Amino acid sequence: MGPMSSPLPASVLDLAPVVPVVVIEDAADAVPLARALVAGGLPAIEVTLRTPAAPAALRAIAGEVPDAVVGAGTVITPEQVREAVDAGARFLVSPGWTDRLLAAMREAGVPFLPGVSTASEVVALLERGVREMKFFPAQAAGGTAYLKSLAGPLPQARFCPTGGIGPDSAPDYLALPNVGCVGGSWMLPADAVAGRDWARIERLARAAAASAAGSAAAPGAGSVSRAGSAQV
Repeated sequence: MGPMSSPLPASVLDLAPVVPVVVIEDAADAVPLARALVAGGLPAIEVTLRTPAAPAALRAIAGEVPDAVVGAGTVITPEQVREAVDAGARFLVSPGWTDRLLAAMREAGVPFLPGVSTASEVVALLERGVREMKFFPAQAAGGTAYLKSLAGPLPQARFCPTGGIGPDSAPDYLALPNVGCVGGSWMLPADAVAGRDWARIERLARAAAASAAGSAAAPGAGSVSRAGSAQV
């Protein structure tokens, strides 16, 4: 497979404050795109399983960009779990979950974030021993106000909000005590990806990383340590 990167992360939420959510149409773009994100300070990369090129893209990044921590997103079946891990995914992210999917993700041996959008779904995962989750679709499901309201009754749950988040709203999410990171694609504008403008993507990644660092340093932000808990 090529050069191996660092050991498996214990927690997806503690990899980096911002996780780029990547849709790759051409597997040949995977390595230069990943290198641009890593150079910009965003080493945790979620490649969504929305295109036929995704497995080859995962394999290429895992094998050729050792400083990246590449994972698979939009994982919705046990078969995709196995395919993603076989391709080199070092974490898994799903927009939702079922018990069958959850069992497959547990058995895969890599960290995972099942998706939730309601308090009942959070409680159901807590019953099953899962404390780290994707909050999706973040903006449509209630945004920062909803997550803030969950922090009181469910302080043991930590989230990666994804969906509708941009450079203006990301710092607000990262300031919440129950948010470990955010996912988004604002540093990957479609025209830059289509035009293979890797220098522009690197600049946007650097700006996203800097904004996240500033948010983490703000007074009152991040009262839950990013050295937090593993779930698997």
